[in-house]
Amino acid sequence: MTYTWDFHSAWQYRDLFLWGLWISVLYTAGSILFGVLIGFLTCAMRLSGWKVLDLTARTYQEIFRCTPLLVQLLWFYYAFPLLVGGTIDNRVAAMLTLSLYVGAFYAEIFRGGIVSIDRGQREAAAAIGMSPWQSMQRIILPQALKRMLPSFINQSVIQFKNTSLVSVISVADLAYMAAVVNGQTYRPLESYTVMAVLYIAVLLPVTQIADRVEKRLRVSD
Repeated sequence: MTYTWDFHSAWQYRDLFLWGLWISVLYTAGSILFGVLIGFLTCAMRLSGWKVLDLTARTYQEIFRCTPLLVQLLWFYYAFPLLVGGTIDNRVAAMLTLSLYVGAFYAEIFRGGIVSIDRGQREAAAAIGMSPWQSMQRIILPQALKRMLPSFINQSVIQFKNTSLVSVISVADLAYMAAVVNGQTYRPLESYTVMAVLYIAVLLPVTQIADRVEKRLRVSD
């Protein structure tokens, strides 16, 4: 049996696809922003030298890095409200989970970049009278950021793809809209092909830019 492609039916729902894509971009941007803040805080706790803070941050990281994002989304939306005795909006649950998830990975990227800098540079900064914060700001971070950037961009690209999972808790992202269009048209090949093409259209330029940035950083080193 030969399948006859018909994208006209999917084209009629282009507004839904574009709206879903916009929602996916918003969740990606929002979770990256919150994730960076969470990541820096967690990184600071890991590097603070206080065992309690280090253990707390490490525990958070391991929980979110060692469990699937899908499980986390379902837990925060269905189980967490039972613990607090209330309800949680699906959009809030999605943003909270995405932020905590990516924050755990960002924290390790930030920590890895900082500890990769030779300890002797910190000692040299202290020898000329710099405070730990001054040496971090003027010497360590400028070098560490160059090493963090490729991994940070890669994790952010992955985060955009991760947003497709929020559809399981009925957030109207691109994946959710593709399912809606499929339900209206009964054309799963066309509906999900359009979804895939839109993901590629967004991510391909980003990955190309990331590759160029990484090559330039290697040359500058």
